[in-house]
Amino acid sequence: MDKRKHKITFFSSLMKFLTITCLVGLLLSYLCPYVHPASFWPLPFFGLAYPVIFIFSLLFLIYWAIRRSRWFFVVLVVILIGGKLHLRTISMPVGLEELPTDPEMETLKLLSYNVRLFDLYNYEENKYENRNAIFNFLKEQQADVVCFQEFYQQDRPTVFPTRDTLTSILSAKFYHERYSHKLSGRQNFGIAMFSKYPMIARGDVIFEDPENKDNNYCIYADIVKGNDTLRIYNVHLQSIKFQKDDYALFGNQEMTAGEQKSTLRLLLDKLRIAYPKRADQAKKVVEHMEQSPYPVIVCGDFNDTPMSYSYNTFVSRYTDAFRNSSSGLGVTYAGKVPAGRIDYIFHSKEIHSANFQVQKDVFSDHRAISCEVWIPRKQEVSEQP
Repeated sequence: MDKRKHKITFFSSLMKFLTITCLVGLLLSYLCPYVHPASFWPLPFFGLAYPVIFIFSLLFLIYWAIRRSRWFFVVLVVILIGGKLHLRTISMPVGLEELPTDPEMETLKLLSYNVRLFDLYNYEENKYENRNAIFNFLKEQQADVVCFQEFYQQDRPTVFPTRDTLTSILSAKFYHERYSHKLSGRQNFGIAMFSKYPMIARGDVIFEDPENKDNNYCIYADIVKGNDTLRIYNVHLQSIKFQKDDYALFGNQEMTAGEQKSTLRLLLDKLRIAYPKRADQAKKVVEHMEQSPYPVIVCGDFNDTPMSYSYNTFVSRYTDAFRNSSSGLGVTYAGKVPAGRIDYIFHSKEIHSANFQVQKDVFSDHRAISCEVWIPRKQEVSEQP
């Protein structure tokens, strides 16, 4: 009898310890949006792990409810402390904005897509299959403005045309590009924006990377449609720079314990370096956006989750189009690493948005995102935490 009682006591103590550990992790994740990653480098990892920590917190909540323990209230209080922060990751199907019913109110369809160089380094027999699939997908979407990250353009003569093909299938005569470097003097790698409507001004937001080692950029264009002028930014924030061998941790490849430990250490180090860079880049983009004479939209690959400092830099000032008109998790990363939602569209409060979609077709390691935007005659302001 004593042994059984001892086992029960041990299990209860273990569950309390695990509950406390989980709740501490959850509380730390709440701080991530507000504390610069350079201040305490381990903190962003709790934001990255937030979905898992939150799920375990719910499981502990259920467990202690079944046990009718006062620990139920402890877990509940910690979850409630998070408040609206939880809705950054999970958008609820309540109060979502819909397209305008006024037939005279024209919308502009915006699409953002990290195309991973149009699968340039696919050396299989059907090496152009994904590139052509992306072209066909874009032709079907017929967006008014398309923003590309990890864009690739080969100077003529070429067997891998992208710019000319895109201007044709998108009916987009206007474009803006910025390239980080060239290979063999002809291959261009960077970021690009295409528009069906005139670009009356173009520009770049330069990050503090004079040697262009990181290949991350932000470009913008002032686009005129009818009586409205919008400044649209296309951004690709600091990449983590995963190499092919790094993905072995998330695949089926067998690794020794030593190899796993070494690879994990390298991955954590890459993440640690990237977080503060993204935070500084986000601040620089927002500072530029705040000087815009026109309403602004920023879209692209932000490489950060909704429980991050860089995401908070944008959402504290602008509307997250996904949360404004879509529901669920909105997972945009389709690669081997479980990154979740890292591609976004934000816009000024006076701009309205609807019909946000995370496209199901996967031709890259990111899914394309799109929405329709407009400026109503009577401006309404929406608030987000």
